[in-house]
Amino acid sequence: MMKKLLLSAIALMMVLALACCAAADGKVNVYALKGPTGIGMVGVMEDHAEEYAFTLAGAPDEIVAAIASGSADIAACPTNLAAVLYKKTSGNVQLLALNTLGVLHVVSSDDSITSFADLAGRKVYATGQASVPEYVINYILEANGLTGQVEIEYVAEHSELATLLAAGKAEIGILPEPHVTSALMQNDSLKAVIDVTAAFKEAAAKAGNPDMELSMGCVIVRKDFAEANPEKVAAFLDAYSSSVAMVNSDADAASQLVEKHGVMPKAAVAKRAIPNCHIVFVEGEAVRTQIEPLYEVLLAANPASIGGALPDDGFYYVH
Repeated sequence: MMKKLLLSAIALMMVLALACCAAADGKVNVYALKGPTGIGMVGVMEDHAEEYAFTLAGAPDEIVAAIASGSADIAACPTNLAAVLYKKTSGNVQLLALNTLGVLHVVSSDDSITSFADLAGRKVYATGQASVPEYVINYILEANGLTGQVEIEYVAEHSELATLLAAGKAEIGILPEPHVTSALMQNDSLKAVIDVTAAFKEAAAKAGNPDMELSMGCVIVRKDFAEANPEKVAAFLDAYSSSVAMVNSDADAASQLVEKHGVMPKAAVAKRAIPNCHIVFVEGEAVRTQIEPLYEVLLAANPASIGGALPDDGFYYVH
């Protein structure tokens, strides 16, 4: 027991030491997830390396640990995780901006499928059970009167489903990017037949929420860092906005930077995936208008998915 306590203490001291060292050189510590959530940041990585220390995480748990320990000042992460972290840190996380809409697509070689209505009576494979993708799919089915009419079978891993689709062992699948592109590049008969982000928007309009978007990625900041460094937060947001504009206007250049900085392994995959990733930059009052209706959907589906309750006013960064 003493040995375990000693090792834990040493690990904590190392984390704190790293955080202090990073702070001492004046750089802002920025974490981002590999994949679509981090794509919009590549311009900042390329042009502002002297201002920011970047860390790419392979899983959301790494973002949680970095925010909780204080080793991350700013982070790009899933929107529902942002709300969970607000609860976990007793309000020491604020939502700066939305950076990614939905990255889910229905994939099939049957191009007669153009809407969720065409899935009635069909078997559809998906990933993300007991998480946001499942709640999104259920919302769309319910809004279109299709609950119980589509058989959904969940697969554990995105890569597994991409392989099944590419091999023709699954006829229809719902996948996130960049796994959509991976499947399409392995089998040229496959197509992304439905953009789930657009389908969700249509479903929301039917349910009386025309302003709601499927906003799956965001940028957060530690509140104590933001209060102590408002000028650094403002500068980061300006740089991030310019980066997103570059990504959306020049997929060739952006995809090269995505590979260079390790956000995705291959530029060729990134180039094909970027148009389907809905990279955006939404800040200010528009953030709450856009995300809160989605949080209400997630709260109804599973309160734990957003930390048990809707975030209050303190969650939204105002500058």
